[in-house]
Amino acid sequence: MSRPLRVAIVGAGPAGIYAADALLKSEVAAEPGVSVDLFERMPAPFGLIRYGVAPDHPRIKGIITALHQVLDKPQIRLFGNVDYPNDITLDDLRAFYDAVVFSTGATADRALPIPGVDLEGSYGAADFVSWYDGHPDVPRTWPLTAEKVAVLGVGNVALDVARILAKTADELLPTEIPANVYDGLKANRAKEIHVFGRRGPAQAKFSPMELRELDHSPSIEVIVDPEDIDYDEGSIATRRGNKQADMVAKTLENWAIRDVGDRPHKLFLHFFESPVEILGEDGEVVGLRTERTALDGTGNVKGTGEFKDWDLGAVYRAVGYLSDELPKLPWDEATGTVPDEGGRVIENGEHLQSTYVTGWIRRGPIGLIGHTKGDANETVANLLDDHANGRLHTPSSPAPEAVEDFLAQRRVRYTTWDGWYRLDAAEKALGDPQGRERVKIVEREDMLRASEA
Repeated sequence: MSRPLRVAIVGAGPAGIYAADALLKSEVAAEPGVSVDLFERMPAPFGLIRYGVAPDHPRIKGIITALHQVLDKPQIRLFGNVDYPNDITLDDLRAFYDAVVFSTGATADRALPIPGVDLEGSYGAADFVSWYDGHPDVPRTWPLTAEKVAVLGVGNVALDVARILAKTADELLPTEIPANVYDGLKANRAKEIHVFGRRGPAQAKFSPMELRELDHSPSIEVIVDPEDIDYDEGSIATRRGNKQADMVAKTLENWAIRDVGDRPHKLFLHFFESPVEILGEDGEVVGLRTERTALDGTGNVKGTGEFKDWDLGAVYRAVGYLSDELPKLPWDEATGTVPDEGGRVIENGEHLQSTYVTGWIRRGPIGLIGHTKGDANETVANLLDDHANGRLHTPSSPAPEAVEDFLAQRRVRYTTWDGWYRLDAAEKALGDPQGRERVKIVEREDMLRASEA
């Protein structure tokens, strides 16, 4: 093949950018070369780093610096504000590219099948995260009227939600939160946040650093009940074999034995409480019913038949993210993923030619951002193996300008990598008068305008 290998990547979050990086580091990139186009439905790149990481976590946002270096490379183009499949379909992509990699991540909430989940005041954590992260496709306001709030789940998203609910708006003002989020948090009436986990301290999925950060706020008093510090043989084995789990358990133990201080907002971390029903009156949340659980020796838990009702005005479900089904691709309903073998999309036992997946759409929303790098490397290695052995299809219009012509004909108003630099500068300019690094632009139309030359 005398021309460069042409690859489309659908989704410009970390998983997609890592895949682009792996392609550019391959031997094929040297001769005859690789040309990568990233398609992203948002006007800005970076996926969940921009729209899923809490604004008071600049350390994680620092990953953007590394991703920037990849997207700066001349072999990569960004087509933002392009939606699969409404603006461009799989058949369209096959006309322009030798291979297509899907890395669309996960943005919806996994279902929690308990009664009362549809009550007013019962929320999915993903929707709340999208609101405070200034996602253009969610409402601009959020009802923060409850004084006592539950967060269900013991992962980092649950911690983020609990921390944002427990902090004051002024604590978050130095971050990039937009004005509508600051105003919303200013009206927040939450004084007690209760985080509920079905299992014990050794099974919590918090990162040690994220957990410790909870205690750094001058307005948050973190409280752990000493009765919730319990381990069985399975839990002890987990702590011995997993340094992170051990660090989390130690932090929780230290909090359980200290005196409760006088910081104004109380954040309770409850373990061995399994949510069984969200309680309502007149269609609104008034409480949560949990069943006390006990360890069974293996690190798992069983119900004790002992129930407790908690007086609460809102419930946030942070029980995991779920990917959206992708048209024209096979789908595993149970896992919310595209079936694959080594990143090759599998349909009816066969590899769907020239079609690949990486990141959360491939293996589900588990692991930290960096874990998607190994995923991308494996997927790209198999894509290049298929290329070397003549298993990729041949596109009918591989010239780079063919895609631009297609999008122009469709009247798709797309953004570019140069456009991101303009949007980035506009957000920084908004923050400058207030001494803030940036203020995020929320409205899609405003993002598009700022991105245009």
